[in-house]
Amino acid sequence: MLLILIILGSALTFSSCQSKNDEMSAYLFTYFSGNGPGAEAIRYAVSTDGYNYYALNGNEPIIDSKAISTSGGVRDPHILRGADGKTFYMVVTDLYVPEMGWNNYAMVLMKSTDLINWETSVVNIPETYPDEFGKVDRVWAPQTIYDESNGKYMVYFSMRSGDRTPDIIYYAYANKDFTALEAAPKQLYFPPEDSNTKACIDGDIIPFNGKFYLFHKAEDGDPGIKLAVSDKLTEGYELVSDKRVDRERNRVEGSGVFKLNNSDEYILMYDVYTNGRYQFTKSSDLEHFEVIDEDVTMNFHPRHGTVMPITQNELKRLITKWGTVAGLVEAQAPGLKKLNVNLNEDAKTIYLPVKSGTDLSAFDPQFRTFPGITYSPARAQDFSNGPIDYTFTIEGKGDVVYRVTVSQDNNPVIEGYYADPDILYSEKTGKYYIYPTSDGFDGWGGYYFKTFSSENLVDWTDEGVILDLHKDVDWANRNAWAPCIIEKKIDGQNKYFYYFTAAQKIGVAVADDPTGPFVDSGKALIDFKPKGINRGQEIDPDVFTDPKTGKSYLYWGNGYMAGAELNDDMISLNMKTLKTFNVDGTYREGTYVIYRNGTYYFMWSEDDTRSPNYKVRYATSKTPIGKLTIPENNIVIQRDPKTNIFATGHNSAIQVPGKDEWYLVYHRFTYPKGVDMPRGRGGFHREVCIDKLQFDDQGNILEVKPTLKGIQPLEVTN
Repeated sequence: MLLILIILGSALTFSSCQSKNDEMSAYLFTYFSGNGPGAEAIRYAVSTDGYNYYALNGNEPIIDSKAISTSGGVRDPHILRGADGKTFYMVVTDLYVPEMGWNNYAMVLMKSTDLINWETSVVNIPETYPDEFGKVDRVWAPQTIYDESNGKYMVYFSMRSGDRTPDIIYYAYANKDFTALEAAPKQLYFPPEDSNTKACIDGDIIPFNGKFYLFHKAEDGDPGIKLAVSDKLTEGYELVSDKRVDRERNRVEGSGVFKLNNSDEYILMYDVYTNGRYQFTKSSDLEHFEVIDEDVTMNFHPRHGTVMPITQNELKRLITKWGTVAGLVEAQAPGLKKLNVNLNEDAKTIYLPVKSGTDLSAFDPQFRTFPGITYSPARAQDFSNGPIDYTFTIEGKGDVVYRVTVSQDNNPVIEGYYADPDILYSEKTGKYYIYPTSDGFDGWGGYYFKTFSSENLVDWTDEGVILDLHKDVDWANRNAWAPCIIEKKIDGQNKYFYYFTAAQKIGVAVADDPTGPFVDSGKALIDFKPKGINRGQEIDPDVFTDPKTGKSYLYWGNGYMAGAELNDDMISLNMKTLKTFNVDGTYREGTYVIYRNGTYYFMWSEDDTRSPNYKVRYATSKTPIGKLTIPENNIVIQRDPKTNIFATGHNSAIQVPGKDEWYLVYHRFTYPKGVDMPRGRGGFHREVCIDKLQFDDQGNILEVKPTLKGIQPLEVTN
């Protein structure tokens, strides 16, 4: 048995009298960050509302894994407030994956009175209990709960004995000092017989309505988080249903349940380990859960952790020890583009982009700070002449000065996550409209489309949802992607034909106005591959009307570019005109066609939308379905490392009516965080931008430089 005393800092003394500072008013999130060197270590984050979390200590470990473990790494931290209200217990898996793979033998028991200094002990199961568990080769995800019936702390965890047996959830009581187990573990949960051959891990128990709810990851049936309930803590758990209680399609693990302060609602969170993210759900009965991912923010990427409510005093103590300005200060001013704020801790700079029309001469960032952090100046400043120095003071740690810049940035043009923008100028209304993919859904899982209107290409109004696959479309209900639209006179009336991707097929809906309501045609327009094509997807439509003939054409494809003339009804194709184009190996998707001075320009996106190198190229043709000529230098827009703008692609373009004045509309990774999101998640956290599109004297497209500033508003004439 190994006992180590780790001193991480001096404990602070706080008043013991009951006050608001002693009430539960914040949250501590303990987690680890991954499988690589340095990632398997305990990290802290804090929140004041249970929804928005900020990493402490710059997202670095708060304790040295090598000092507390036998392997050099620890994972799956579970933290518990003791029955006395002032002692804390944490248990972790003793495992270092780079050297051990997924086989380990021990866990670490930890005890603290201040959340900063921890006494730790290692419990090696096969060494301690060789007769009962000498063949154990996995000891995973321990957790702790206080057993009121005997006044002891119960530790429960999963184990496996050899590779031919399933993982089973066991329990044992810790000794009085929380340095060892009192006796050999016993099996806690007995899955139904028909699923007893599959692994059962990551148990998480919470008392609720006089019963004990055991959330766990079960590999039987549809693997996921499942729920078993019992009247007793140590026995009698019965599976509520063989259905998952998590709301994911992907594989998940590491469930953690906690009650929101001053609320009857609970949060169930879990690690979506297959694509590097967390999901948060909310419930009042612990059986039916609603996804609340859009309400949750984190400036870090956690793996399998737990959340515990803490007091104001405890929050201040943690901030004094590990707080940084970068994690615990947030500007809240009206007019601020919050998604695009860039706080650089190394350079000690804060970049605040604001919306068009914001008065820079008297702007107050309205910094929101965590308890224990103050700043000055605390009033409006004149940013019109350049940046202003702000001094932030962390109680007990001194001052740090940040240079704050406020800039009127017109990119992105739409607030929030949107992608694949198609732009239209409506002759009927005299306004511009952007029709994007609704982004921010993991795995591009959006199901509805919106539109936005503007008179000047800078100030955009959200016109709401115009087509909902769940309500308005019978033949598909998922993956609402990459729409396009055209205005066409039919029998003297302006009609709007909206082509959209759904479930990797292309449909069409029709409306009398650019904001709808749109009515689906009732079936997919394109659900086939052109002859000779055996790759790619039927996605990314683009519609174009030839100004020379008035005929309209539809283009589409992923991995191939296809096109065909539309019939006069605009909802069917003239199949005799269907062809594929001679594009080179740079073609991926996102065709877009424009006409200028007798030349047809075909644009497309290269690479993967999850790649920082996603870019736009072009070719020219003499007809809407003619042979393409690809210029030697044919990049339309690409990443700009100087400004950290990445993944500029899937574009459309607009000509100002009556002028040879053009603008490129495209998406990019959300700035500045998109490029750092794990596993390509920037590819479904994208933003719509507009920059000027120009041509040289020979008609070649000049490469567009993506900007933060964007364009100036067009003059509006009545």
